[in-house]
Amino acid sequence: MKKKKISLSDEQIDRVIEMAWEDRTPFDAILSQFGLKEQDVISLMRSEMKSSSFKMWRARVQGRNTKHQNKRSEDTKAFRSSRQRGISNNKISKR
Repeated sequence: MKKKKISLSDEQIDRVIEMAWEDRTPFDAILSQFGLKEQDVISLMRSEMKSSSFKMWRARVQGRNTKHQNKRSEDTKAFRSSRQRGISNNKISKR
């Protein structure tokens, strides 16, 4: 199987990692904003993190309903962080 080359800037990689660690940010949001499928995010996390950190993250998100849009309950589907403007322009505003 051929590995897909992920071409993101350092800033984008940092943001993907941040979004992947957030409990309520679904993989669909990362796909929509960066074009990375769940498996691509897993590969990115594996290559960018220490082994122990990756294992901790995987254990944390494995089976977590909030990371999968179609498994989320109705009350969590509308969640939106106050730090998140929009899925296509996800920049933290200055305070």
